[in-house]
Amino acid sequence: MDANSFRTHTLQDKRVLGILAAALEAVEPGKIVRDFLTTAALPPHKRIYLLGIGKAAEPMTLAAADVLTHFTDALIITKHASRATLERAAVIESGHPVPDARSLAAGRAALEFVSRLNEDDLLICLISGGGSALVAAPRDGVALEDIQSATSSLLASGATIHEINIIRRQLDRIKGGGLARATKAQVISLILSDVIGNSLETIASGLTIDSSLGTRVQNFIVGDIRIAAQAARKQAEANGFHSEILSTEIQGEARVIGLQFAKELREERGGKQQPFCLIAGGETTVTIKGNGKGGRNQELALAAVDELSGVENVLLISLATDGDDGPTDAAGAAVNGESRQRAERLGMFASAYLSRNDAYHFFESLGDLIKTGYTGTNVNDLVLLIGL
Repeated sequence: MDANSFRTHTLQDKRVLGILAAALEAVEPGKIVRDFLTTAALPPHKRIYLLGIGKAAEPMTLAAADVLTHFTDALIITKHASRATLERAAVIESGHPVPDARSLAAGRAALEFVSRLNEDDLLICLISGGGSALVAAPRDGVALEDIQSATSSLLASGATIHEINIIRRQLDRIKGGGLARATKAQVISLILSDVIGNSLETIASGLTIDSSLGTRVQNFIVGDIRIAAQAARKQAEANGFHSEILSTEIQGEARVIGLQFAKELREERGGKQQPFCLIAGGETTVTIKGNGKGGRNQELALAAVDELSGVENVLLISLATDGDDGPTDAAGAAVNGESRQRAERLGMFASAYLSRNDAYHFFESLGDLIKTGYTGTNVNDLVLLIGL
């Protein structure tokens, strides 16, 4: 990934840009899938079918097709499609983060695709985060509007993805193993994790997770935030930073975590003169009380602005590895010790923007939104605390 895609007004240091690029390159879905399939022992089969569902479905499925060149048919359901379609493959762009009519159509297409397979067929599922919204098949008595209302309310409430997907599984028959139950084929699911702890039931609401199906269905986690964090640490040390991973399971309110990280960064900077890079991963939440625009990574960064004011040679960076931070075109934001002063010269106060959940417009005015565009991967969020 081009390191310059992370560049902002504040984030200019080539060493730091290189750390971010290395982290995302390590979880490039195509490489991960190719590495797995080139060494995997597949069960006996007559035909192979490929089904990709999630934000990373397209690169994952394209990679599987590169290895399994004799596949019979393929279906890709995703949020962003590059139009690099395969022969014998359909690509469906669907709704996210709230399911819509496209999600219903995609759910029907997925169920129809798998239901025609036989016992001697092999279905390779390529699953990544976002699948919960991208495919929908409401249970009897449940309308799409019910799922939309529940999803929107839960997203705004600060509920965790684990909590949200418990409700989704109750409302939707394709989730909680429903996709795997709909086929007679053997199933191998390669799963790119975007949830803390790699809970199989939570990633894309567990489309192929049902223990009652036994060995007919096999599920494998092939990538997660730990891989990205380890790659960031390795690159940071190669670039001359003392580096350590604080945690890959951060969770809680974004503004609370952002303030905690800012305090830790301030303290670390005061005690060390050598460059350092502290790394964290996970997924925070935002309880929406205002009518502003933003995402959890932008809000985390905004909460750090006042605490870092005046601290020299520091950077706090928070970004979504998929490039989508909330309902915005930004992946996250960057903050340093001058952010507060720069904002106040423009008549902006971080606390006021935080009170209305308006981190996007705050950082847009400073030129410190990180806009990577769609990255092709999706493994939670990455936070760097940098001492230069």
